[in-house]
Amino acid sequence: MFTGIIEETGILSERKQGVLSAQIRICCRKVLQGTKIGDSIAVNGICLTVTSLASDSFTADVMAETMRRSSLSETAMQGVVNLERAMAADGRFGGHMVSGHIDGTGKITAICREENAVWYTLQTEERLLHYIVEKGSVALDGISLTVANVGSQEFQVSVIPHTQRETALSQKTVGSIVNIECDVVGKYVEKFLLEKKEEKPKSRVSESFLTEHGFL
Repeated sequence: MFTGIIEETGILSERKQGVLSAQIRICCRKVLQGTKIGDSIAVNGICLTVTSLASDSFTADVMAETMRRSSLSETAMQGVVNLERAMAADGRFGGHMVSGHIDGTGKITAICREENAVWYTLQTEERLLHYIVEKGSVALDGISLTVANVGSQEFQVSVIPHTQRETALSQKTVGSIVNIECDVVGKYVEKFLLEKKEEKPKSRVSESFLTEHGFL
């Protein structure tokens, strides 16, 4: 589990591409502290397992499903990526609950500055917009952000200078693809309500029943 508070940015220094999967190497410093092989690190919001460690980098295997769902295949070599270690049990929950399981991607269609904030407009699929709620939370490339507006085909977030400066968002331009993870709480609530609705027994009250008992 992650919180969406980026610890540092790293560099995608190597990608060994398979037919559908890949192995990547990320150059970094801070997230290596205390990290062991088998630990989880979110790379642009994707929960990956550390498979090897060096003094200035780590490697991770990326399965085909992750490559399909995320923007990792489109991340350029030497590209900047957001990094966050899994949350410690005694850590602070500074963002929101982020699982590191990407729902899909979105395309930045506009970037606009408003005094000390930068507005990003993103276009994405209807199935993802279904779970994106105004003033709710969304993770973009692993960054916990508050949704400012939601339309029929796009949504907007507003970013403070610190987030802009300390994450890979500063490298994004109009047309860039970003990973999206919708708020996991909303997905679980919807599944629970749908299952409860299906479990509801059908009423045995019918027109013939009412007639038989003198109601009609």
